[in-house]
Amino acid sequence: MAKKALGPATLAVVQAVEAVADAPLLVACSGGPDSLALALAAHIAAARRGVDVRAAIVDHGLQPGSDTVAATVAEQLAGRGVSAVVLTVTVPDSPDGTEAAARQARYAALEAEARPDELILLGHTLDDQAETVLLGLARGSGTRSLAGMPTRRGVFVRPLLGLRAAQTAQACAELGVEPWRDPHNDEPRFTRVRVRRQVLPLLEAELGPGIAEALARTAGLARRDADLLDQLAADHQLPAVGAPFAVAELAGLPAAIRGRVLRSWLRAAGATDLSATHLDAVDALLDDWRGQRWVELPGVRVSRRGGGLWAESSTPGTFGPQD
Repeated sequence: MAKKALGPATLAVVQAVEAVADAPLLVACSGGPDSLALALAAHIAAARRGVDVRAAIVDHGLQPGSDTVAATVAEQLAGRGVSAVVLTVTVPDSPDGTEAAARQARYAALEAEARPDELILLGHTLDDQAETVLLGLARGSGTRSLAGMPTRRGVFVRPLLGLRAAQTAQACAELGVEPWRDPHNDEPRFTRVRVRRQVLPLLEAELGPGIAEALARTAGLARRDADLLDQLAADHQLPAVGAPFAVAELAGLPAAIRGRVLRSWLRAAGATDLSATHLDAVDALLDDWRGQRWVELPGVRVSRRGGGLWAESSTPGTFGPQD
């Protein structure tokens, strides 16, 4: 009996995976439409390419019965020939919020589970990319934020960034599987949910169709620019930790490069959670110097004296003479 032809949506997902399936694959699968379609398409693509594939379901323990959901997803995948493992994580309290803490815990668990030769596939779609760009725009945090999610970073690969969420949902229907619907995806207290349910549909209604695709294109263009600027900044040698950064040297850099160089220098000195506002305050020590005493940042205190900028522990101490 001839094999049943793949439906158009399933074929699109399989082809997206085939474009990156040059190594064994570990698919992160929550059981939702995007990741379930990805896992099953990866199973097909891996068979065609002669590589191994398996799945990992991360149980964050944030909802009652999450362990049951994870076990059910693993059974569903096993019934389709995809071996799966459930990874249980603890999500700590974080000033960045539950979503960010859960993401960090999930990625750490996936990296720990992955074998040395495996790529970790993530099910983010073009819709997710559009949401990410809008959130970055709302934060006003610069080109890198507008660049969205990369197709590949280290062992993490997002093969579905060119596909819409409607296609992954249709692929699940074509494959005859029922995805799990995460109730958190309908919780308006989450900013991303409001963007997905309210902001993007409003933009589509008021500005016309194609907004999500336009935002995804913006991400690609911004990423190219940000990558170049990051490389130019990385080529600039930083002073040794504990040494001052010459004001004249910094002031002579183009603003787009200077901000990146400052961020790298401050991080090396121990600064954390740097925002654009923090960097603007430090930049003012260069081009708007009025004898201000210092700038407090998370983890460090930056002062200007002796023709240089000094980044020192924010613990009160002795500071030398100012310019």
